[in-house]
Amino acid sequence: MSVYLSRIYTKTGDKGQTALVGGKMVSKDSPRIEAYGNVDELNAVLGLVRKANRDEAGPDACKARIDAILQRAQNELFNLGSLLATLPEDLDPKQPRIEARHVEALEHDIDELNEQLPPLRSFTLPGGGWVSSYLHLARTVCRRAERAIVRLAAAEPVDAECVRYVNRLSDALYVIGRWNVRERGETEPLWTPETT
Repeated sequence: MSVYLSRIYTKTGDKGQTALVGGKMVSKDSPRIEAYGNVDELNAVLGLVRKANRDEAGPDACKARIDAILQRAQNELFNLGSLLATLPEDLDPKQPRIEARHVEALEHDIDELNEQLPPLRSFTLPGGGWVSSYLHLARTVCRRAERAIVRLAAAEPVDAECVRYVNRLSDALYVIGRWNVRERGETEPLWTPETT
């Protein structure tokens, strides 16, 4: 799919409306816009994670593994945003989709990394280093995107793989955060409920 952007501003949104892929105008606060806006924000946060991952000290193999997963996720999130910005009747046959194989790839990553981790004895607190902290931020934005997509799916048709994908991605971000802490020799902050 080729994309050509010759103009950045069009002024068509100055009155609170925007065009979906296919041309239908909708309010900028519609559930569909909210859903793909959250996906876009998540993608931006993953960019921060990737930058921190490259810049922070740590084993090269750890950095490469995290970057490969997140680069793939960023491209898949762009595909997801494209799907959410398109009404089902306007989908192009060549438009990239989110498919079961994308969810399965995340499950593979989760299982592979989680096997290397000790079992949890408490909930994890966000932190442990810059990369892990950004991964926790990405996880929370992912959960918000998931809620927005679920709300959209209650009102309009949304492919079920889209919901499955963001659900699994938030799990992956959590496990990657834990794995990152271990690989970088950082301390994983745990919740201590008796602390007041």
